[in-house]
Amino acid sequence: MKEGALRLFVVAAVAAVTVSCSGKSVERIDPDTTVDLSGYWNDTDSRFVSDAMISDVLSATWYTDYMRAHPDKPTVIVGTIRNQTTEHIPVGTFVGDLERAFVNSQKVRVVATAEEREEVRDERMDQGTYASDETIKQFGREHGADYMLIGNVSSIIDEKKGDEVRYYQIDMTLVDIETNEKSWIGQHEIKKLVGRSAYKS
Repeated sequence: MKEGALRLFVVAAVAAVTVSCSGKSVERIDPDTTVDLSGYWNDTDSRFVSDAMISDVLSATWYTDYMRAHPDKPTVIVGTIRNQTTEHIPVGTFVGDLERAFVNSQKVRVVATAEEREEVRDERMDQGTYASDETIKQFGREHGADYMLIGNVSSIIDEKKGDEVRYYQIDMTLVDIETNEKSWIGQHEIKKLVGRSAYKS
């Protein structure tokens, strides 16, 4: 066996042994599948809470009152969602799920967040220099929001003898931007029992 081929064979063999010894396997699954390995906040929690809370806010009295008094559906913006837990929660993903649930309802208009608006305004300014007169987008035509959804996620952890209960409380408020009136206040709870003692030696 030539030296180059021998070297390649050895590298491949080492790689195979390393993979087999690692004890890990990878399996692709449906993104909508519920998988809860650690008991921490995950993508399933984010989607379920978003769908539940947006369904709740859009079935509240403020929405009926608004539609009676206005010819068009209200415009909303998702504001700050604060993580008040001790764990890392990807708030950006949660905000995206809330916006998705709003948009999919077809009951409201949804406008960009403050960070997104800055990027869009930069693009509009750039168009003022480089785009043709027929396609340039004008300033001063943004759709102002009527309501802002804000909230926070908090948690309580109770642990004993290797077993753990993880409790999450999600509080949200819909605020009338013109009057600062709190038009809706909602709450959603998640409780998970995480059994650890069975896995301890």
